[in-house]
Amino acid sequence: MSITKEQILDALKYVIDPDLQRDLVTLKMIDDIKIDEKNISFSLVLTTPACPLKNQLKKLCIEAIHQFVDKDTNVEVNLSSKVTSKRKQEEKLLSQVKNIIAVASGKGGVGKSTIAVNLAIALAKQGAKVGLIDADIYGPSIPIMFDLEDAKPEVIEKDGKKIIIPIEKFGVKLLSIGFFVAKDQALIWRGPMASNALSQLFSDAEWDELDYMIIDLPPGTGDIQLTLIQKVNVSGVIIVSTPQNVALADARKAVNMFQNKDVNVPILGLVENMAYFIPAELPNNKYFIFGKEGCKYLSQEMKIPLLAQIPLVQSVCESGDKGKPASLEDNSSTSKAFMEMAENTARQIAINNYV
Repeated sequence: MSITKEQILDALKYVIDPDLQRDLVTLKMIDDIKIDEKNISFSLVLTTPACPLKNQLKKLCIEAIHQFVDKDTNVEVNLSSKVTSKRKQEEKLLSQVKNIIAVASGKGGVGKSTIAVNLAIALAKQGAKVGLIDADIYGPSIPIMFDLEDAKPEVIEKDGKKIIIPIEKFGVKLLSIGFFVAKDQALIWRGPMASNALSQLFSDAEWDELDYMIIDLPPGTGDIQLTLIQKVNVSGVIIVSTPQNVALADARKAVNMFQNKDVNVPILGLVENMAYFIPAELPNNKYFIFGKEGCKYLSQEMKIPLLAQIPLVQSVCESGDKGKPASLEDNSSTSKAFMEMAENTARQIAINNYV
């Protein structure tokens, strides 16, 4: 008796997405079913190319076909993705961006820009369309971290308006105020001028369609953060901290600001940066210089996810200074930590979009 498409769909209804708690058929994640006698193929359409569960879901699909259809079939599962979004096409700014992720911190010096840069590159490496805006108006570091200190974006005229074309490197589209001022020049601007400059990076640039826009915010809870929230519909925020108490106190304030009823931006989770020190000559040793698992305890206390614990490794600092961020590496422990961070961030976005 021939295998039917209905049999395959009925079998795949037994495969439940552990995050969304629905079966793959109901979630419309199964597409392009093909049957050739004992050979079956179909596409598993993930909610993000950075899905950390993709291999697990693929295995469960094959097992379901063998259990409920025919144990002797040859099953080919092709992985694809369609990034989900809660943002509406009629958004005034960045309407073609599916998800906007703000990277924030309560205080400076915790490595927020390092996290933003490596998050953007890690998502792009997994096949997502990614943009990055350096919103740290007074201390832009993105040009250095991408080795683009002397770069100038192209400006074109379109419908009588000047449009900035973002620079693209490592698969990420970039804009920073650092591209428009001399690298040694200090910006002596009051809050409204800085907020205006940030708005232009949103409104006067041709970003096109993106799965994720990462926005590297300045530290603290001031004008730039409020401008961002007022101007664009932010999908979620990541709070970066080190494990030490003085940084955690400020991280708690940043969480409370975004959770305030007048702000109300979803917290995607915490990233603990400089979680422990690993010396190059002793790669299996961990030294908890700034305290141990402070962000883990804070995440439990505030009931928000811990997205990653990033080690303090000399190569991370060096690679950022050289304009070749650590996430570009393939198999280092640090690159894997950044990849895990990207996967967990994309996972939280997908969960929030479904709820």
